[in-house]
Amino acid sequence: MPKSSGSARERIVAGAADMIGRRGLNATSIRDTAKHARAPLGSTYHYFPEGKQQLATEAVRYTGAWTARVLREELAAGPVAGLQAFLALWRKIVVDSDFRAGCPVLAVSIEEPATDETPAALAAAADVFTEWERLLADSLHAHGAEPKQATQIATLVVAAVEGTVAMCRAQRTTRPLDDTAEQLRALVLAAIGQ
Repeated sequence: MPKSSGSARERIVAGAADMIGRRGLNATSIRDTAKHARAPLGSTYHYFPEGKQQLATEAVRYTGAWTARVLREELAAGPVAGLQAFLALWRKIVVDSDFRAGCPVLAVSIEEPATDETPAALAAAADVFTEWERLLADSLHAHGAEPKQATQIATLVVAAVEGTVAMCRAQRTTRPLDDTAEQLRALVLAAIGQ
């Protein structure tokens, strides 16, 4: 995840995203997040009075917005460029962290909620995945894929990338991501008639 050089609040959110991507939500504490962000513990509670769930929700939204921004920029050149950027983004995170970091959106999605209610962080994760899928599907459709096919391929891309990031971390190699990239690229090219 990119480090924020902005305000203390932004550093805390970026730090939480990084920690959740590395440790998971349940293993990430507010105290550890403040220390990781080099922010006073008191300011963390000041900025996030609702506690860990509020911070996790904002970390998921931060990751979602950052990734969507990269996707929008690259999708301007077409779905293949967008796909390559999406893959390169997660490849860089995995490699730069020595296979310790993954996606905080996925981490929040797979952990058991503490209550029967859907936590805000989980709802934010659903929104983030939906936005990534929509961006990819819109680009695929705009470049010739049928609407249903565009939607299905977009879902496959997001699911495949998220899954292969986890595989890369477990296997300590980028081979799963590289293999998936090759097959997804072929699928996207076929869908848009190239």
